[in-house]
This record gives sequence, structure tokens and C-alpha cells, in this order.
Amino acid sequence: MTVHIVTGTQWGDEGKGKVVDLLTEQVDIVCRYQGGNNAGHTIVADGVKYDLHAIPSGILRDNIISFIGNGVVFDPEQFESESAKLKEKGVSVTPEKLMISPKTSIIMDYHKVLDKCREEAKKDNKIGTTGRGIGPAYEDKVSRIGIRAADLLDKELLLQKIKAALKEKNTMFVNLYHTEPFNAEKLADKYFEYGKILAPYIAPTDFSFAQFSEGKKVLMEGAQGAMLDIDHGTYPFVTSSNTLSGYFSLGCGLPGNKVADNIGLVKAYTTRVGAGPFPTEDHGSDGEKLRRTGYEFGTTTGRPRRCGWLDLVALKYVFEMSGITSIALTKLDVLNDFDTIKVAVEYKSEGRKINSFPASITLCEKIEPEYVELKGWKCNIAKIRSYEELPTEAKEYISFIEKKLGVPVSIISVGPGRDETIVRKEYLSLF
Repeated sequence: MTVHIVTGTQWGDEGKGKVVDLLTEQVDIVCRYQGGNNAGHTIVADGVKYDLHAIPSGILRDNIISFIGNGVVFDPEQFESESAKLKEKGVSVTPEKLMISPKTSIIMDYHKVLDKCREEAKKDNKIGTTGRGIGPAYEDKVSRIGIRAADLLDKELLLQKIKAALKEKNTMFVNLYHTEPFNAEKLADKYFEYGKILAPYIAPTDFSFAQFSEGKKVLMEGAQGAMLDIDHGTYPFVTSSNTLSGYFSLGCGLPGNKVADNIGLVKAYTTRVGAGPFPTEDHGSDGEKLRRTGYEFGTTTGRPRRCGWLDLVALKYVFEMSGITSIALTKLDVLNDFDTIKVAVEYKSEGRKINSFPASITLCEKIEPEYVELKGWKCNIAKIRSYEELPTEAKEYISFIEKKLGVPVSIISVGPGRDETIVRKEYLSLF
């Protein structure tokens, strides 16, 4: 077996879906190993746009097996809806193409309600959660009162586990949030029916993904971005799982010493959805131009993304922890019409240099980025298919990034379509 990892290195929305879709031609299995349906991957294939949330991007190819790992939190209701939308576009989601780990945690109705109640109660201190129950589902997993995929197939056990989870939650719903409590029996009936639908997809309880993957090429598909990591991101403005590439081993049950490619997704500029520190955010016309040209609106929420310049300090911080072997540089075409392009190369706060991305949110909010300005290429690069054909200024921008991060750029996206991509195969073991 060989493992090939694709993870976002910024605040998410780096274009993982497109890159994973491109690389699936070279692999046997695509695995999602963390996060939930708060992630959104957009793929444009043959002129058709696909928005994926819970289902791995490999589902668009018939010869690929998609696997949802134990590190994911999974919403059966959303899965049904997403599967139906894919079917309308001619994509079948069958047990022959998709498998779910029996250890995968299930997002329950009470997780979604609790998520929304908490966010509403925060008023002016909101985190910016999608309200999809991701955090509460991970909480139950850690508290050892979570529901797993395998539990959906045993109604008696399912009811027992739901009752245990609702002891505390119903007390909060009634007394703290002044909303209706949940009925354990009704929930058990509802999710047992989901279990019947999901049964063909759920692997046996003695299933070993490591054994199943033996002799195969496995592509690990991360969700969100490294700066949203629950430990190493801009806490508390983060997601509820570990998004760094190193988590793949725990999130699916594969050994960590089989990695052949560790591809870091880097958008040619930087975006962020929701609240939290964003040192290179541009509040002026350039930020608006990036948003408009890059169509920076959330796949999952539709919220406009905050936009700004490339932040090499934050990227260096992520790369030091991740062991990235090459970079997939996405949405380079969004910079086509800029006379100059700014890149943050250093942080200062109150005149003092900051050596790395700080853990303190207070210090994060005082960051003053130091920029280098590079000349723009002022032409459309969408039809270019080789690195050599790129404008000199575009190659200089790429070279600047490579030198600062110490990692080569192996993939360059010059448009949203599958074919609008430059692949430098010399930097990828997959090819």
C-alpha cells in the first residue's frame, strides 16, 4: 500500500475537491478521515458542478472506492440528500463505490439543535459554526456516549445509547435553552430506519481498512484547513477535529509510515469563513476584487468569505508541522488582473518581530504583516497547460513561494475545470 495525502494548509476552501478529483485517476481508494458535512468540496467536471460535503470526491469516478473513516462525524440525513442530488446529475452512490467504517461517529438531531442553541446564546462572541452538529458529535465521541455507524444496526443498543446521551442534553434543552426535549424512542426509531438504508454501506465490525488497502494506492482527503485544527489552529475559532495531515493515520486506521506524497493545498491568496484572526485580510477594494473574481462564497453555507493576500508566515508554521512534500497551488488565475500582488513574509506586533504564528488570540489580533510586492502578469492563463508557458511574472510568483516554504509546487490550477490544471509530474510519486 502507498498513501497519498491532500490537505488544506490555510483556513479551508483551498480547492481540495478539484485536486483530489484530478488525482483519483491514479489511485484505487479515496478516504475522508476527519471532519463532517461542515466541509464543502466543489468539483467542475465536463461542465457540471458538483458540491460534495460528506461524500468523498472519489465518488465521481466509477472505478474508485470511496471510504468514510472513523475520524469523520457522519450525518445520515444529509447523506441521503447529497446522494439524491448526485443521482440527479448521473452519479450513482452505491455500496460498491462507497464504504463507511463501523466506527464512524453519527451526528444526531440533538447535536444539531445543541450546536445552534449554543451559537445563539453567545450573541456577540459567536465562533461562526455552521450549526450542523459537528462539535457536539465530537464531544459525545470523546465523552464515550457517542453513537457509531455500527450502532444503527442494533435497535436495542441504539435506544440504550440514545437514552444515556439524552440524560444530560434534555436537561440543558429544557432548563438552559428553554426548548423542547427529545424523545429517545422516537429518535431510536428514526435512526434505526437510517441504519437499514446505510447497512449495505457499513463495513462489518471486524473490518480492517489496513488489510483492505493492502497493495492499493490510497488517497487521503482532508477536510477544512490546517489553520482550523482544533489544537494548532486559531483556537477557539477552529473546527472540532484535527485537520493537519498527520491525523490521517488515526482517522482511518492506516500506518503512518506509508506516505509517498503529502500534498499541501495552497490557494494563491488567502480566505477565511467566519470569525477569528486573519492577519492578511484586505478590507478594501483588493479584498472585494478577490472575492468577486474568485467567487468566494462558502460551498456549505453560502456565506461570503473574507479575502486577503497570501500569508507565508502562517504557511511556514503549518509546513513545519506537516511534512509537506509538494504544493498544489490553486486559483492562480484569480490574480490575473492585478498590477501588483502582495505576499506577507513577516509578522510584527508593536514593533517586535513575531517568529511564528502565535497561540495567543490577543497577540494574533495585534499582528502587523510585512509585505513584499511582486509584479502581476496581467493576462489570462486559463488555457496554459505547461509550467514553461506561464508568463514570467507568474513563474516568479511560484518560485518565490517555493523558496520561502522550501517545497516545490507540483500542481497549478489555472481555472475551475478538470483540465484547467498544470501538473509537474517530476514532483509527484503518483505519476
